[in-house]
Amino acid sequence: MSVHAPLAGVLTDAEVLRAASTDRSGWAGSDPGGVVRPREVADIQTLLAWAHRTGTPVVARGAGTGLAAGAVGVAGAIVLDLSRLDRIVEVDVDEQLARVEPGVITADLDAAASAHGLMYAPDPGSVGISTIGGNIATNAGGLRGAKYGVTRDHVLALDVVLADGTLVRVGRDTIKGVTGYDLVGLFTGSEGTLGIIVGATLRLIPRPTRTATATAYFADIGTAARAVTAITRSGARPAVLEILDGPTLAAIDDLERTTLRERGEALLIIQTDGFGAEEELDVLTTAIASLASHVQTATDAAASESLLFARRRALPALEALGRTLIEDIAVPRRRMAEAIDRIAAIAREEGVRIFVFGHAGDGNLHPIIVTEHAPADAPVPAAALRAADRIFALALELGGTITAEHGVGRLKRGWAQRELGPDVHALQRRLKELFDPRGILNPGSSI
Repeated sequence: MSVHAPLAGVLTDAEVLRAASTDRSGWAGSDPGGVVRPREVADIQTLLAWAHRTGTPVVARGAGTGLAAGAVGVAGAIVLDLSRLDRIVEVDVDEQLARVEPGVITADLDAAASAHGLMYAPDPGSVGISTIGGNIATNAGGLRGAKYGVTRDHVLALDVVLADGTLVRVGRDTIKGVTGYDLVGLFTGSEGTLGIIVGATLRLIPRPTRTATATAYFADIGTAARAVTAITRSGARPAVLEILDGPTLAAIDDLERTTLRERGEALLIIQTDGFGAEEELDVLTTAIASLASHVQTATDAAASESLLFARRRALPALEALGRTLIEDIAVPRRRMAEAIDRIAAIAREEGVRIFVFGHAGDGNLHPIIVTEHAPADAPVPAAALRAADRIFALALELGGTITAEHGVGRLKRGWAQRELGPDVHALQRRLKELFDPRGILNPGSSI
């Protein structure tokens, strides 16, 4: 069904509609009624006011790199593609902040900040292709989360078009401020269900002058998890703390002709930064010395990058093996070993291949279910779906969450209700109804 929005240039080409109905999760939704790619905020206000009057669904979309089907088309909807609002309006060196539009690529903002000796700290795995708006919508994390947190920790203010077309600004351009409720925090991570983010003021930080990196191999994943506890207790704070299990190392070996798994059944990648980077790394490697079977360190940029190689190649290596279902849970760090061991048991019992890597510094694990190569619109095997459900149940059992950084989207909506519980879920639904009384914003997603 086509939709005649009050804007010129509504795209209804079959290929464009089909592309807007999916994302990197592989979710195959319904073709929307149309796609619009505005260049001005006023056009978005006009569209939302019309959609509010007519009850037409609107789904905001960035680069389509989401992993939870949180920004995919639905029948009869307008997909609001924000990729053309891509200006870095200002990098304020003195205040150490940036003002940007939502379509800015995350890596481009970091590069612009770097020219002034600054850094945009959040670095999701899709940093080179994902947009700031999408990162804010999902509260994206990344490798540097162990020290610098997630996107929400770096958002100071937002410009938001509400469901009825009203443009509001929430937050402020100061580091501190507690006037009123924290609407910036509310919109961040709301997956386009409360309003459309059309601008953001983001915190920048001084770019570290020094980094130091270590790779540490272990005889098994349990020992690696105990090493994470030792690191947490050491008093030093890594900027990056990543974990990879033995099967993932083997997959990287197959793709890259490396010999990583010969060194151990689990790998930790540790990076420190700042003026005391080498000293902090010494503290961390000393803390795990009795547990690791092999440790390698580097302090220059090229050598450090080579040590990060395994983490960056993990997902491509698994994608080479077959179709991937990329999951995203978090558990208390002390329970990571139990989580990984039980995920391995789930894999055996369901007869599927599951590989685990993730951000050990904050307990965020990515169990990747790999099935046979198949077209994107082919049904996911039942055993894989059962395994995913069991992984979500395990996360909740261990006191964790079903999603740490990818969002709820459409894939995990039922599980989100289970995690929240009936009272909190009802409260969240009332908030949704307050901001979007006609239910037009990204229906069927998040909560």
